[in-house]
Amino acid sequence: MDDQNKNLILATVLSFAVIMAWTVLFPQEEPLVDPAQETTISVEDPALPATDPVSTGSTAPGDAPAAEPEAEVARIAIETPQLVGSLSLRGGRIDDLALTQYRETNEPDADIVRLLKPVGEPDAYFATFGWTATDGLTADQVPGPDTIWSLENGDTLTPETPVTLIWDNGAGQVFRQTVAVDDSFMFTFTQSVDNSGDAAISTRPFGLLRRHGEPADLKNFFILHEGLVRMTDAELEETSYDDITDYPIDPRERTQAERLDATTSGWIGYTDHYWMTTLIPDQSSPFRSTSKYYDSRDLYQAEAVMPITTVASGDTATVTTRLFAGAKEWEAIRHYQNEEGVTGFLDSIDWGWFFFLTKPIFALLHFLNKAIGNMGWSILALTVILKIIVLPLAYKSYVSMARMKELQPEMEALKERAGDDRQAMQQGMMKLYKDNKVNPAAGCLPILLQIPIFFSLYKVIFVTIELRHAPWIGWIRDLSAPDPSSILNLFGLLPFAAPEQGTLLALIAIGILPLMLGVSMWLQQKLNPAPTDPTQQMIFAWMPWIFMFMLGNFASGLVLYWIANNLITFIQQYAIMRSHGAKPDVFGNIKRSVTRKKPVDLDKPKGK
Repeated sequence: MDDQNKNLILATVLSFAVIMAWTVLFPQEEPLVDPAQETTISVEDPALPATDPVSTGSTAPGDAPAAEPEAEVARIAIETPQLVGSLSLRGGRIDDLALTQYRETNEPDADIVRLLKPVGEPDAYFATFGWTATDGLTADQVPGPDTIWSLENGDTLTPETPVTLIWDNGAGQVFRQTVAVDDSFMFTFTQSVDNSGDAAISTRPFGLLRRHGEPADLKNFFILHEGLVRMTDAELEETSYDDITDYPIDPRERTQAERLDATTSGWIGYTDHYWMTTLIPDQSSPFRSTSKYYDSRDLYQAEAVMPITTVASGDTATVTTRLFAGAKEWEAIRHYQNEEGVTGFLDSIDWGWFFFLTKPIFALLHFLNKAIGNMGWSILALTVILKIIVLPLAYKSYVSMARMKELQPEMEALKERAGDDRQAMQQGMMKLYKDNKVNPAAGCLPILLQIPIFFSLYKVIFVTIELRHAPWIGWIRDLSAPDPSSILNLFGLLPFAAPEQGTLLALIAIGILPLMLGVSMWLQQKLNPAPTDPTQQMIFAWMPWIFMFMLGNFASGLVLYWIANNLITFIQQYAIMRSHGAKPDVFGNIKRSVTRKKPVDLDKPKGK
């Protein structure tokens, strides 16, 4: 077996093994949690007291919510270019929110995506803001998640018209919430308290997110993070829903179990595949971010609790907190990070281990899509650019492969002289490589280099919302989904539908793009004659078609990239081999593979 074929087989096996690892799901066992217990993961500022007042009798974040249905209260409409829904006067909750620019499926009449839902509906999920009592106030004298507010100003929440809610506790303090929203996905809550009482009071503002159960469309795919996402002093933390419930503690011991760290900037929230809700306190002020789970109610809760505010008699105190609720659009999130000072907000998108590649690759793809206006053509343009970037290394590798071909007669002569002496053979080969300045391992570098690029693009296509429902041409209406065409119905010519994705039959229902992938890999093989060794012949013969079926259910955008990469590699390698005197007999190799004839060894004397 010559070294060139060894390198190619090694690179192919490595590629196959790693890609298979990325296509296997890793289901996790459901944790066994005592219903009487809850889990709390907390990050708290040392300036705040260790005792958590929000969990000691108030109606604020730490209290387990009541199980009984909630009575209907008045609502305020929310209307923006991106959002539609309503704000409830119960707790000032944003609990009815849908995304006007995104639909559940690719059908034009499909329902728009609904992000937040009120209590009483399946998958209830909402955000609310309030205050907790500390000194001078009791729990019923501060507004919490169930307080019924009154509308003071405004009637519809739009980017041009904020609304103000008011609540008088009857003890000398008047609380207000002014809610504003921009034309994207960011709400701003300005909380204030006027103290007209005779003495100073102390209270603490908070914001919280409550999610009743895991999301119904939870992917549970190991390359995608869904669950709690938190930034704490420039350190990102991602905790899955399973992990949140994995470490139950006795609620009475919660304050002793919490770990205390400085939190001077950051945010906390829940992230889905494409959507996210995030509490963003003032980035210049310390706060405590906490994640809690109530097992008996299957309720997840994320909190941002600000420092204690002391308000003297006759004074007013104000605090501002933001809420991101919407799609994880790269451009919008980048704006909030770079222009509005939300620390590390781009990291809320799950870039993965290869973030140093996925971030720039997506930025380039986004730029190309802006210029071209079609994500499919942008992927093709991105492939060309990536191939140009790695061309110097690829050129050296292909030159090394061409020179290995030139040395083939000398290598055969060396084998005959060495006979069964393996040590002499190895020493002779190394001397031959050294004298001719050939690196036998260089031939597999182009393939190995594709592995991190392939995974990074896979991550980009799978995770980023910009690829969701992005069309290319004709039948490819969603580059983030597999090719919907099928060989089983002759690509739509026969009068029955293709097998649905996720079924066993769909694994062999290869579409047009996967077929093109197999052909492109097969064509690339034909630059060189088939190896003489029968085992190698079998591996090379089956490899394109194994990859075709293996990648058949990958996202169409990824298969499109792989096809373009194969064709460009074919052109590059053909041109470089020709420039070094080699004349690849592509059609001859194809003919011999079809007729099953062995490649002609020009160095072997006739008649032997």
